[in-house]
Amino acid sequence: MGYTEATPIQAEAIPVVLAGRDLIGCAATGTGKTAAFLLPVLQLLATGERGRCRALILSPTRELALQIDEQALALGYHVGLSAASVVGGVDMGPQERALRAGAAIVVATPGRLLDHMRFPYVDLAGVEIVILDEADRMLDMGFLPDITRILDALPKKRQTLLFSATMSSTIRCLAEDILHEPAEVTMDTQAPALAIAQTLYPVAQERKGALLTKLLKQRDMNSVLVFVRRKLDVNRVAGVVRRSGVNAGAIHSGRTQEERIDALEGFRTGHFPVLVGTDVAARGLDVNDISHVINFDVPHSPEDYIHRAGRTGRAGKTGDVITFVSPDEEERLRDIQRVIGMELPRTTVRNFDSGQTGALPPRSRRPHRTRGGAAPKMPLEGAVPRRRRRRGARGGGGAATIEAAE
Repeated sequence: MGYTEATPIQAEAIPVVLAGRDLIGCAATGTGKTAAFLLPVLQLLATGERGRCRALILSPTRELALQIDEQALALGYHVGLSAASVVGGVDMGPQERALRAGAAIVVATPGRLLDHMRFPYVDLAGVEIVILDEADRMLDMGFLPDITRILDALPKKRQTLLFSATMSSTIRCLAEDILHEPAEVTMDTQAPALAIAQTLYPVAQERKGALLTKLLKQRDMNSVLVFVRRKLDVNRVAGVVRRSGVNAGAIHSGRTQEERIDALEGFRTGHFPVLVGTDVAARGLDVNDISHVINFDVPHSPEDYIHRAGRTGRAGKTGDVITFVSPDEEERLRDIQRVIGMELPRTTVRNFDSGQTGALPPRSRRPHRTRGGAAPKMPLEGAVPRRRRRRGARGGGGAATIEAAE
């Protein structure tokens, strides 16, 4: 597959897994975590009994599960081990047949696996290795009860690997409950990779859409992931991108799994140069050679910023992270800069500068709230007025929306 050197997380984790020890692996996205557990698992399973599930990998989102499944098949092509994905959004029939046949490696989202576990054809008695990938994300999504039910159904004598991009107290508690004398491998997760150029663009909230289209036209951006804070804003931002003449893919929870796969493949191949989504994309999307990550909104937390930035500059390549910051977002930005240990450089664009230099706006300038408590929506420049749809009318798609998958 063209890999000649192990990444740091791989070099540290692979010997531990081969030795049969439980493991806590903590490293930022884009550092090779998937191969860090797949390669030794494939080696351990290369000999021994066939025809039953021997390794179970739990993933927070269906997209990530499918990508792990693809990598398992690619890395293990000459090993002769079967792998199967068990995710929501698709017919359970092919998954049932794979489980009945005894796929050696099963990659699953917790909810769909529990759906199958109601039936007798699911045999997990032979599981030797269980991997919790993106464990922090699974806990964030409320999967702890599902994970507990699944682990309770597995053999007590097993090897357990827990991989996470962050190491919170909750993750520590989970590790203490399910791991036995684990080794711990921790890489630097407090800052994006050094190969990533990070830039701030001060801009008023209502001017962000126009600034986005201006940058897309003037800069060499051939694979751009645009993050917005709220799912409700994704289609509005994507509409601005489409009207600027830039093609974009569409992916959201309302589409079938086949349509979602087609959209991701279109982004991978460059047919859709722009993908717009929420923070779920930071964990569930694995696309090589993303040239730019644009934070249309400042992320909620420093961890979210690091995960977003980890989508570009992967495997030692360079990348750009651009963050639009309005006056109301300066406080969140300061939290991010404190955690990553650097003050991000600012670039101003004529006619777009918000006029702020880092100070928080006066409290009196915050948006007026309606009687219901919600702040009025700020229109995006370039957006057209929304018209009432006829009942049953379907929206046309273009830009991509990434939402919670399970």
